[in-house]
Amino acid sequence: MKGKEWYQADEVAEEYDNKRFSEGGRLIDHREKAAVLSALGPVEGKQILEVACGTGRFTVMLADRGADIVGLDISPAMMAKGRQKAQDAGVADHVEFMRGDAARLPFPDDHFDAVFAMRFFHLADTPVTFLRELRRVSKSQVFFDTFRRPSSRVLYNWLLPMGSRLYSNRDVESLLADAELRLENASYDFVLPYGFYRSLPGSIARPFRSVDTAIGETELGDSIASVSYWDTRVE
Repeated sequence: MKGKEWYQADEVAEEYDNKRFSEGGRLIDHREKAAVLSALGPVEGKQILEVACGTGRFTVMLADRGADIVGLDISPAMMAKGRQKAQDAGVADHVEFMRGDAARLPFPDDHFDAVFAMRFFHLADTPVTFLRELRRVSKSQVFFDTFRRPSSRVLYNWLLPMGSRLYSNRDVESLLADAELRLENASYDFVLPYGFYRSLPGSIARPFRSVDTAIGETELGDSIASVSYWDTRVE
């Protein structure tokens, strides 16, 4: 099973968080949430759209910080998990989950203060179409991540149960130009790929992460990182 079909399967949603964000995967979850919070800044009172919200781990986090947020996804099973998280966190009044297509977002132009998408563009079959839509509905900011080429991600990409698109910096620069977005800031992380951390107990993953972070802080780090975070502005 590949791509969208894999992602929308009920059994995938059931195990998604446990398989990816437990044990060593908690390090990934912590870093991704820090990247989103750093990029978006204070969110209280802001109207925010999350594309490919999955089980709502970012959606609920931002609602808890005062954002009014819409989480859009193609998987009803994933969003059911998100709705339960929002209920449990007491933020359901600030969150709306919608099923929709990121290539045709059901919102008017300039509708949101910020739009972001995490863990999305590695699955995007026509990335420039999606990025143009994210830009269209945002008043100001579009934030997203990509998996990098070349990087250690290449070494295990073929093992994934779904397709995975990798991007060079030049690829992303071209996408931004086509979507009329201006790069505000780019950052890079994870010399070792995500799959490595998810396969380890937390006590073993943490020392590896410390070494990974130390390498990332050197001149070599950015060039061999497996993940890029792109903070952009509407032109």
